Amino acid sequence: MQSRIVGTTMPVLEILLQPGEAVISEAGELSWMTQTIAMQTHTQMAGGGGFLGAIKRMAGGGTLFMTEYTAQGYPGEVAFATKLPGHILPLEIGPGHEYMIHRHGFLCATPQIQLGVGFQQSLGAGIFGGSGFLLQKIWGYGTAWLELSGETVIRDLQPGETLRVHPGHVGAFQSSVSFQITRVPGIKNILFGGDGIFLAALTGPGRVWLQTLPIANLAHSLQPYLPHNGETSRRDSSLSGAVISSIFDSNQ
Repeated sequence: MQSRIVGTTMPVLEILLQPGEAVISEAGELSWMTQTIAMQTHTQMAGGGGFLGAIKRMAGGGTLFMTEYTAQGYPGEVAFATKLPGHILPLEIGPGHEYMIHRHGFLCATPQIQLGVGFQQSLGAGIFGGSGFLLQKIWGYGTAWLELSGETVIRDLQPGETLRVHPGHVGAFQSSVSFQITRVPGIKNILFGGDGIFLAALTGPGRVWLQTLPIANLAHSLQPYLPHNGETSRRDSSLSGAVISSIFDSNQ
C-alpha cells in the first residue's frame, strides 16, 4: 500500500492498493477510484463490535455504515478529498498509540482500525450545534488519516501542563492527554467576552493537534450571505424576469 497527499488548500488523499489490500471510510467519503477497486458497505468494522459497535460509532458522531474498498486482481487507486480547506494528517495506530479526534475528523483507515465514542458531554448543547460536544476515539492497529480544517498547529504538552482551547479548535490529541470541558472564568468574560461559555482543558503529557477553522465558525461567517424567508425564490423570480426581458428587448 502506498499513499500520497496531493494539493494544498483542498488536499486529496490518493491510496494505491495492491491486490487484496483494502481501506475503510465512512459512507459518502469517496472521491474517485479505478475500476479494479471493489466496494462493500456494511455496519461492522474488521476489528469486530457488530451492530452495537456501529451504534457506538454513531453516538460518537460517525455514520452507521462503513465502506471497504479492496483491490481485486490488479493494483487499484482510491481517493478521498477533504470537505473543507485544511490538511490531511496520517497517524500510525497501535497499542499505546490511540487518539481522540473531533467528531468530523475521520477520513479513512486501514481495515483493523476501530472508531467509537471517546468523549460526550451535553453541557452547552445549544452552543455546540444542538448535539453536545463529541469526540471520537480511534484505536486498533494500522494507519488512519484525519481531516483537520484550516491550518494545523501542534503542541507537545509536558506532564501537568494544561492548554485551554475553544472546543471547536480541538483537532486531535493522544489518549495520554487528559481532557475536560470547563467554564470560562468570570461573569463579565461569559457575558461580554464573546468567546463562549466553555473551554476545553487539555493536560499533558502528550501531543495535541489544533485546527484553525472550526466548522461552526465557518458556518457563522457564511450565515449573513445565506437566503432567509423566501429570499431565494424572490431572487430567482427577479433573475427569470431579467432574462425574459432581455430576450424580448433583443427581438425588437
